[in-house]
Amino acid sequence: MTRRTGLLLTTAFMVGVATGPASSLLARQFGFLPEAFAQDSDNAETYRLLSLFGDVFERVRAEYVEPVNDRDLINNALNGMLSGLDPHSNYMDSKAFRDMQVQTRGEFGGLGIEVTQDNGFIKVITPIDDTPASRAGVKPGDLILALDGMTVQGLTLNDAVDRMRGPPNSTIKLTIKREGVDKPIELTMQREVIHIEVVRSHLEGDVGYIRLTQFNEQTDAGLRHAVQQLKAQAGDKLRGFVLDLRNNPGGLLDQAVSVSDDFLDHGEIVSTRARHPDDSQRWDAKPGDITGGLPVVVLINNGSASASEIVAGALQDNRRAILVGERSFGKGSVQTVIPLPGNGAMRLTTARYYTPSGRSIQGLGIAPDVPVAESRTSQPHFGPEREADLNHVLSNSGGTPPAAAPARNDLPAIVKDIPKTPPAAFPDYDPAKPATDFQLQEGLVVLHAMAPTRRASAN
Repeated sequence: MTRRTGLLLTTAFMVGVATGPASSLLARQFGFLPEAFAQDSDNAETYRLLSLFGDVFERVRAEYVEPVNDRDLINNALNGMLSGLDPHSNYMDSKAFRDMQVQTRGEFGGLGIEVTQDNGFIKVITPIDDTPASRAGVKPGDLILALDGMTVQGLTLNDAVDRMRGPPNSTIKLTIKREGVDKPIELTMQREVIHIEVVRSHLEGDVGYIRLTQFNEQTDAGLRHAVQQLKAQAGDKLRGFVLDLRNNPGGLLDQAVSVSDDFLDHGEIVSTRARHPDDSQRWDAKPGDITGGLPVVVLINNGSASASEIVAGALQDNRRAILVGERSFGKGSVQTVIPLPGNGAMRLTTARYYTPSGRSIQGLGIAPDVPVAESRTSQPHFGPEREADLNHVLSNSGGTPPAAAPARNDLPAIVKDIPKTPPAAFPDYDPAKPATDFQLQEGLVVLHAMAPTRRASAN
């Protein structure tokens, strides 16, 4: 069976029944036959709970202060059932499903913000580069309190996203709470057609810098094109690559596998273990390294999640790259988007994934080989900073204990002298000025330390 799996990733759903009017109503509308449960004593408790659902459904339908659409009630029940399982499972109605498919393809209308839900508010994972949100100054960790003056509390994540999208050139005002700022921040933005440029690249001297902002259907092709261009620009002077996965929230599993394979000639990339052993899978690298074996440094931070962690874990465990930065987010689960004909889709957590060494990073994240902080002082955060801080988080199980990267003694000697924090005189970070990016600058130092070693071993 072919499945698309990932962060953005047919089964039938049986709703409950009750005795009397509720029973006949639900059986008539949804084709559910209570006799199937009544005849099996092992399902007595399930039948009782489904009957409870039917009772509540009928009571709300009959007595809520205003008439309620049956579809809205069922959609809310479906989303509640799924979102209560873990932070990443949820129900999408047909419109939300179409929006997700558009975003996965890499183009949609809106502001350009990756968001999640946090204690009733909408939390910014990261603004997408060169979009209205990034230009307006939206930052990772911001909490969106209101849209056009209306609170987001009570809205589902899909509803909030839907309100932020709209016709190009229309405006919207976001009210934001930011850590360290006493008063709410109000930002007015103009919506645009968002063409997600998932791959950005340029030369940093004799090093190719490649930033991946997410993993959608365009990522692998974009990465290959970037490597080809950088090689052509630098010629035989190219000493290696820095792959920047910071604040990359993830995306499609198949793209994470392809990107990992681009840097590997052999070895395991990732494996998944599902509830049923027959559904577990493993992916291995095929011969062919698009960099020609040049050294690679990968930059990660707490915003690097899911597909980003698959790539970082594969390159770390296979000793293909040195990881520089801060511990990653720790999302070690895989979601499958299961279309429901005529009724949207469900995003369901179906497996945990494991790095080549057999470790699960669920709730733990990936520790960099060379810890380097973004700033001198630890920045406080609103709400969850990592997967382990979320509600209903999956446990870490089945991996190789302890869940740490295999020890390596082959790091260049200079790595031990890399400072963990910027010096006092280091300039404030400006996204438009790579020289102010301390993690990048230290990553370049590590890369240059790797290059002579790699060349010497090849002679």
